[in-house]
Amino acid sequence: QAQLLESGGGLVQAGGSLRLSCAASGGIFSRYAMAWFRQAPGKEREFVATISWSGGLTDYAPSVKGRFTISRDNAKNTAYLQMNSLKPEDTADYYCAATLRGISTIAAQYSNWGQGTQVIVSS
Repeated sequence: QAQLLESGGGLVQAGGSLRLSCAASGGIFSRYAMAWFRQAPGKEREFVATISWSGGLTDYAPSVKGRFTISRDNAKNTAYLQMNSLKPEDTADYYCAATLRGISTIAAQYSNWGQGTQVIVSS
């Protein structure tokens, strides 16, 4: 079972950029599809982006497509979320998730979750 640890969150002005990292340990990272979800205050957790075990397949929520990029480095057991052109509505806790079931946009498909990292975008 992979343990996940997110980092890279913080406070940024609208239009700025952040890169989130998700370091995995305790499992064979390259076997897992990875994803990022987010949860804003008072809202349900929502899908952001996902990437297949090889990195060859990705999918994004419409709200972030063209602004966010998910990637992974299997040699470093780490997944990333590059976030550009950030908007105040991107403010949320961002969670990294892993699954052996293959790429998915559905949170219930993911068995392993990190503790989250907070992103605040000021206007």
